[in-house]
Amino acid sequence: MADQGAGSVATRYNATLTQPAIFQALEGKKNVLIAGCGGGYDVYAGIPLLLALRNLGVNVHLANLSFTNLEDVKGTRMTDKCVRVAASDENITDPAKTSGGGRGFNYFPEYYLSKFFLDNHGWDVPVYTVDRSAGVVQLSEAYTVLQQQLDVDAVVSVDGGTDSLMFGDEQKLGTPTEDSTSIAAIHSMTAVETKLLVCLGFGVDHFHGVSHHLFLENTATLTQDGGYLGAFSVTREMEEGQMLLSLYDYVAKVSLDSIVCSSVCNAIRGKFGNVQESPRTFGSELYINPLMSLYWCYNLSAVARRMPHMPALLKTQSRAEVGAAISRHRESLDAYRESKPIPL
Repeated sequence: MADQGAGSVATRYNATLTQPAIFQALEGKKNVLIAGCGGGYDVYAGIPLLLALRNLGVNVHLANLSFTNLEDVKGTRMTDKCVRVAASDENITDPAKTSGGGRGFNYFPEYYLSKFFLDNHGWDVPVYTVDRSAGVVQLSEAYTVLQQQLDVDAVVSVDGGTDSLMFGDEQKLGTPTEDSTSIAAIHSMTAVETKLLVCLGFGVDHFHGVSHHLFLENTATLTQDGGYLGAFSVTREMEEGQMLLSLYDYVAKVSLDSIVCSSVCNAIRGKFGNVQESPRTFGSELYINPLMSLYWCYNLSAVARRMPHMPALLKTQSRAEVGAAISRHRESLDAYRESKPIPL
């Protein structure tokens, strides 16, 4: 499947109810990189996919933009911005000594993810962790090194939430800097043909002002482009759903909680409405609901082509430059697309 050029229609798959398009896109792949789109706990949104692909005989590797201060972390350096984090590495840094900016100490989602697999399944699963200060150029370099060393033939960017689908002209973008960095970096990987974006957690980003009316409008636009690959649920009866629930139960005992993960897991468990389990959401009203457990799947390059500021993003050398490129684009707009309530 050749990557599509700007303005062209994305590859269409002959999907069926028994085989969603995302699995057709990944059919025959041997080494898939699942990469957290917005950093932090985003890579956890890819764990059901990891198990599903492993059960199909695919080698799955994990990567993530990290909010952890990687200067504190001892591990194999893949590039100056990328560290291999594996709980099996005796030299790895004590996570109690790592910090995540304003998140305090003992914040190291990538380490605890690796440790979960080692302690509970006996799997040695490293997480290739990239400093969030990276611009698109540095993140692309890191992922290219991983592609070459791991022989990666597909990349799936996973977003905990849905703000990665904002094109840039919406009133509120959520937290766009890391998402935009990931989308641009993966879009630029010429050696990989299959590049996908998957969102888990519909409704979570209401907490950050994201309009889900516009998310659905963008999904409709991508449907016209051939870039929307459909949606399906992760349920608690699935082995993949059970793994995500057990992972978050394990990690929540030892590290700072995740609003996105706790919301998605509560939805998978069948909880509904203003379910408050994190001190970080006290004072706000949550709407936990079954739609949060849906995987929404896209051709990543189709999303990238809908971002007019993509050429500027591809040149960025730092996180600050990514933010500046987004700001310049928004300042050039005559108006933002209006946020509206969903009329349901």
